[in-house]
Amino acid sequence: MNKSPASVWHRPTHFLAFGLGSGAAPFAPGTFGTLAAIPFYWLLSELTLGWYLMVIAITFVWGCWLCDKTSNDLGVHDHSGIVWDEFVGYWLTMTAVPFSWEAALWGFVAFRIFDVIKPWPIRWADRRVAGGFGIMIDDILAGIYAWSTMHLWLWLH
Repeated sequence: MNKSPASVWHRPTHFLAFGLGSGAAPFAPGTFGTLAAIPFYWLLSELTLGWYLMVIAITFVWGCWLCDKTSNDLGVHDHSGIVWDEFVGYWLTMTAVPFSWEAALWGFVAFRIFDVIKPWPIRWADRRVAGGFGIMIDDILAGIYAWSTMHLWLWLH
């Protein structure tokens, strides 16, 4: 059971780190966080590839700070409710994937599988890299695996 602090609803940094509150779900906060990222992908999919990649880079760097700040405030490294990393990891998964609800669903499934299973080097990074960068990097790596899966799917589809 996910126990979210009350500060999620009172501190803007916590609200954002908790994926606009989606990470406060009582169970499976990473799944709810990824679901909450889908409408933003729909909006971002209208951008050119260059602008889309710029958004990924900015939200990654900002996410390192955001997740580090929230984690330090809560006194817990990578609280399960911190799901900003799921947002950025999902958006990375969907890079250069034309929007469709089918693609959004397959991207969701692929990202969640890699984020949960954590094949090498994801698990290694998750256990050994500290701070906000550590919170973000395992989801970026999961996003790269899922991105590869999505582009294989697009090629075969």
